[in-house]
Amino acid sequence: MSPALKSGEKLPIWVIGPFSHENLAAYAAASGDSNPLHLDLPFARRFGFSARPVHGMRLLAAFEPLLRDWRADLLALSLKGQFLTPVLEGERATLSGRVAKVEDGDAGFVGVLRLMAHTEHGAPALMGEARMGPRSP
Repeated sequence: MSPALKSGEKLPIWVIGPFSHENLAAYAAASGDSNPLHLDLPFARRFGFSARPVHGMRLLAAFEPLLRDWRADLLALSLKGQFLTPVLEGERATLSGRVAKVEDGDAGFVGVLRLMAHTEHGAPALMGEARMGPRSP
């Protein structure tokens, strides 16, 4: 049985990036999201960006290995987020989180985690939530 989570427990801080044009193109190919905003610099500049913005879902997906590394005995049951400020090509993002609450669940318990990603300038890039529960034996 996995040791239970504790409200207020913090995840380790992870820094990801910097994101290159090659990273953005590879994510676009893998995800099927070929929006020119992420791939075409002149197009991104027409929308006021100084560089191509990183796919929001790429930022959200970066939490999955963080969660797995933090507690390999737990499984991410759900992951969702709201995108606030773009992280741009060439920049890094800082991921963090904490356990907001622990609820009773079908498999014992479910931890509700609040997740945050910040741009390298400190602006909130993503606010999200993960629900974690014990892995099946």
